[in-house]
Amino acid sequence: MPTAQPRTVWTIALEVIREPMFILLLSCAALYLLLSNYGEGLFMFSSILLMIAITFYQSQKTERALEALKTLASPRALVIRDGKKNKIPGKEVVPGDIIILNEGDRVPADGVLIACTHLSVDESMLTGESLPVLKSELSESQNKIYSGTLVVQGYGVFEVNATGTQTEFGKIGRALEKIESDQTNLQKEMKVVIK
Repeated sequence: MPTAQPRTVWTIALEVIREPMFILLLSCAALYLLLSNYGEGLFMFSSILLMIAITFYQSQKTERALEALKTLASPRALVIRDGKKNKIPGKEVVPGDIIILNEGDRVPADGVLIACTHLSVDESMLTGESLPVLKSELSESQNKIYSGTLVVQGYGVFEVNATGTQTEFGKIGRALEKIESDQTNLQKEMKVVIK
């Protein structure tokens, strides 16, 4: 999963300060105070602080969700290298590795099944499908295994063909990082009015 620098409180506050709505509210609050209407001025200043707090809360919540995705994307893996089984961190798995899956394992990478016995995988994080998907190494449509999914039943062995941001799960993470919140119509209109 791609890693972006977490935004600090000051970075978020700076983003809010640059907003035209913030400038308008701050101007109104200052005007109220200049006109000796302290109650309205303090109310406006408290609204500004509330706006910064809500923005900070939403930003922190988004970053925690992305961090949870990264944690899910890096489970431990039982890998066969040089004929020996080793338990390694999922982030150390490379294309070409042979991975052994057991019930309860989180799949560390995308790959193609070599062998399996009654293997069912929960792919709901990728597909939204609530039922486990039965896998088979013999079927072209059922032999693919995806990073971040959960083995709910059975046993399987697969060869890794994609890791990190190249997996289907990693592509979702990349897409999420590219999402920028669009300005609302009110924000766009306020920008025009203020300029």
